[in-house]
Amino acid sequence: MSSSELVPVLPPFAEETIHRFLRAHVRDASAKGVVIGLSGGLDSSLSLRLAVDALGPRRVVGLVEPDDRFPTPRLEEIQRYARRLGVRTRVIPIAPVEEALVPLLPDPRDRVARGNVKARIRMILNYAQARDLSSLVVGTGNKSEILLGYFTKYGDGGADLLPLGDLYKTQVREMARRVGIPTAIRRRPPSADLWEGQTDEGELGITYELADRILLGMERLWDPPEIARRLRIPLTTVERIAGRVREHRHKRRLPPIPKLGGRTVGLDWRD
Repeated sequence: MSSSELVPVLPPFAEETIHRFLRAHVRDASAKGVVIGLSGGLDSSLSLRLAVDALGPRRVVGLVEPDDRFPTPRLEEIQRYARRLGVRTRVIPIAPVEEALVPLLPDPRDRVARGNVKARIRMILNYAQARDLSSLVVGTGNKSEILLGYFTKYGDGGADLLPLGDLYKTQVREMARRVGIPTAIRRRPPSADLWEGQTDEGELGITYELADRILLGMERLWDPPEIARRLRIPLTTVERIAGRVREHRHKRRLPPIPKLGGRTVGLDWRD
């Protein structure tokens, strides 16, 4: 097998599978629809489009939760895109809540801690809006972010449904191109926008193209030396990514529970 084969390929049935997934879970929850936090990025824009295609625009609400440095042109772009899809949006500024919480942090200068606060404020507001609308919260995380732990636990990781959760970032990009997400959104560098100048790939120290190929090798149960050999990259690069996947397992699991009863939630009591 050549290294060129270690590239995630978007399944031709991916869109329809996600549409059915969304319809089934909304139906089973007796929900009226879904709410989606919109950042102007690729993942949230694609999630919005897929939800509209699956449920219709009247059952989808986009939430925009800008902080005090959120660019006005970005906000206007998000609203134009949502209107084009026929989706209602609600704009909820988070700056007042952030200003109240940040002084209570152990170190208010810690930009990662402040970024986590923003993500968790947005999660609280997403669920408040979902309750008001009798809807489910659609998260926008993809498989690359989930495996690498590149999300805030109980922040942007807090959601009822993750329709992009089994698509690597490079597959998300291909699906976005396929369904016609605007070029300006597709070309924007991926970023959680939690502080000035932040980008996903800058913080991770690796491009999504390479990270996804390493992760695909891990999905196929290849060991790090085999992945490094096939991709012709240093073993240390593969081991660093594998280390991130191991270290962030806690983000992908329910809180552990000690085994005491006959059937234990998360162990042998499964819904």
